[in-house]
Amino acid sequence: MGMSTQTQSSNVYSIYKQNVQKYFENISKITPQYFQSITDLQKECMSTCEKTIDASVSMQQEFATKAGITTDIPSAAKTAIVDANKQIVQATTVNNQLVRTTIDATVQNIKTYGDNVNAFVELNRNIIQSWITPFTLKN
Repeated sequence: MGMSTQTQSSNVYSIYKQNVQKYFENISKITPQYFQSITDLQKECMSTCEKTIDASVSMQQEFATKAGITTDIPSAAKTAIVDANKQIVQATTVNNQLVRTTIDATVQNIKTYGDNVNAFVELNRNIIQSWITPFTLKN
């Protein structure tokens, strides 16, 4: 067996960093696959739901036609149904925009935190140094 060109450290922090890095490398590989699977599932569910409703309406329409049932509705009822559907679609669109805005703001907040992690670390480093300095001077 050949010697590895990389020296494996037995320092607890080195081992921790290596394992965290491996974990996030793996997550970054599988996350897109997971989201694609969820997206495919959602599309299939929506498609199946739409087909089921269309088939049900078609069957009812065929039954009504064969049974001689009048399916005309008053103009006011038609207007109410169309208007209600428009409001539902509009509410869904507004809700979607609010959710997306909230997600975008959260992403920006996380990005801002991530961009400033080094500043937080440096601040904590300075605080720790200020605590340790009095003790190390006495030794």
